[in-house]
Amino acid sequence: LIEAQIGKMVAVEIHFSGGAELLAGNVKVHKVDVTAVNMKELIVWVRDNIIIERKDLFCQGESVRPGILVLINDTDWELLDELAYTLAPGDTINFISTLHGG
Repeated sequence: LIEAQIGKMVAVEIHFSGGAELLAGNVKVHKVDVTAVNMKELIVWVRDNIIIERKDLFCQGESVRPGILVLINDTDWELLDELAYTLAPGDTINFISTLHGG
């Protein structure tokens, strides 16, 4: 299944909120076509193509930093295989910062 998807474009919506949008040029919603197969590849793609400010505040290695909640179609990604989750056309991925100064 995954081999058939390599190189195939997948249309997804990527949303940033809770302050995470500041890392993406203050743009909250990005409708993109990606060749990423899974969340691990998508996170690297987002880091390289959408994140403008302080990439280190978004990524740690090939995953998101602790303090960024990830929802896939409004479900916590921890319930959906996290980095191994296979992207499907129409998926909505939310990156929500839970870290706030004060």
